[in-house]
Amino acid sequence: MQKIMRQLEKVSKTDSTVLILGESGTGKEVVARAIHQMSPRFKKSMIPVNCGAIPANLLESELFGHTKGAFTGAINARQGRFELANYGTIFLDEIGEMSPILQVKLLRVIQERSFEAVGGTKPIDVDVRIVAATNKDLEKEVAEGRFREDLFYRLNVIPINLPPLRERQSDIPRLLEHFNQKLAKTKHRSVAGFTEAALQRLFSYAWPGNVRELENLVERLSVFYADETVDITDLPPKLVEGRAVTKSEFVFDLPDDGMDLREMLTVLEDRLIRQALERTEWNKNRASALLQMNRTTLVEKLKKRGWLTPDEND
Repeated sequence: MQKIMRQLEKVSKTDSTVLILGESGTGKEVVARAIHQMSPRFKKSMIPVNCGAIPANLLESELFGHTKGAFTGAINARQGRFELANYGTIFLDEIGEMSPILQVKLLRVIQERSFEAVGGTKPIDVDVRIVAATNKDLEKEVAEGRFREDLFYRLNVIPINLPPLRERQSDIPRLLEHFNQKLAKTKHRSVAGFTEAALQRLFSYAWPGNVRELENLVERLSVFYADETVDITDLPPKLVEGRAVTKSEFVFDLPDDGMDLREMLTVLEDRLIRQALERTEWNKNRASALLQMNRTTLVEKLKKRGWLTPDEND
């Protein structure tokens, strides 16, 4: 995420079109707003449009406006989102849901910086920065004929890939603190903190809803456990019993300056052994089963770490 922030600082200073890619809930609109706020256009508006939430027959009017009498119910002329975003930024969320007909019109806007309102004949010129986002694989959509290839390349000038939360678990403590402080300011309630057992479960959870799911969890906990320390038993059953990160999802990125692999593997092994012991209340048989290793091997590792009490006979 630090690497992404460095990218955003460079991208924001330009007017280049940005395509934000990532699963639902990873914070694509937050990134779009950050680009706008750090750009020279920050004094003007950023206009968001969710292309997947507006019916296809209404989206054209929402984007480009309409003239009086352009269609049934068009009692008055109306400005579209592109015109409202003039000299600012327009954020086209879920761009992969846009119909082929509108894709053609959007392509023209990007190329010519002008468009016509629905029912109109006069070109409307705009100076707008376009930021688009999608949770779809647009290259696959292009290959299968659902998204225009020329539009894809016009949008994909600067791609920003947002990793899912399960691939950046080290962000969880900072996100917890951020959301907790936000609730303290806006709703005057927050939790006192999280026990190690609760944190370990949050680390191992797969987070299908990503950052949005984590934020909702913090708000829910602040209602039931305001000013209290949250333990693993206080977490929702769905989270405690939910799917953990699979082997294929357990991803680490090598830092630019390298790392001590042996030290990192030791830290990872310590963390997983402690998780298994805490989850099984230090029952070595059950913990070794969770770790898929022999009990004697686990005991040797505990001895090496000094995690056995003197009165234990193992």
